[in-house]
Amino acid sequence: MRAYAVVAAVLLCAGCVSSARLQSTRGRWGFNDLEEWQNDCARMSPASYVTTNGLLHISTRERTRDRVKVRTRNRFGAGTYTWRIYVPEMGEGDQASIGAFLYKDDKHELDFEIGYGKKKVRAELGAEEDDVVCYCSSQGNPYSSSQLLLTRGMWHKFTLEVLPGEEGNYHVKWSIDDKQMKRLQTRFGGEVSFTIHCSVENLLFMGDHIPARENYALFDYVVYEPGD
Repeated sequence: MRAYAVVAAVLLCAGCVSSARLQSTRGRWGFNDLEEWQNDCARMSPASYVTTNGLLHISTRERTRDRVKVRTRNRFGAGTYTWRIYVPEMGEGDQASIGAFLYKDDKHELDFEIGYGKKKVRAELGAEEDDVVCYCSSQGNPYSSSQLLLTRGMWHKFTLEVLPGEEGNYHVKWSIDDKQMKRLQTRFGGEVSFTIHCSVENLLFMGDHIPARENYALFDYVVYEPGD
């Protein structure tokens, strides 16, 4: 049985995000420990994550709505954010999503979300057996979501470049394995800073039924490079 990380209840509240310190220097996090991270699991979700051999293993249980997340203790602004993640085979049709994202609030969130995908979406994208679906999204200001295919059973590098654009507002680029997939001019800028998140969540939009099996992801490292 896995030994899961347990974090004091005082660190669990969503309100803790607003009190996080703004960091303007480079950050690189391997996962020998979680000293600079804290629990961000949704209420009633287990802290089902553990660091092993320098990797962060996050999982969700079958037949649940688990939302298992960790986030940085500090906040970050303009710059380039990179996650290296192992994307495994995921349960067919399971509503389970691997997340690599930046979060301020529900209208200021930039995401990579990876999962099996709904049958309709997979058909529209021409998915084959070894493919999973990746959503590249901004949750507001403006809302925008695009879908593409990734090969499962592989390590992938996910990068968000968040730099000043029009009128000083952030211009965002989503890249996977050093290939740009999407770009978007947002309506917010330096007044918004983010915490960095790693997650696996059983989310309705990512499949056709409640997960029938445990799903997981492995996180190798996260890097933040400050921008202008």
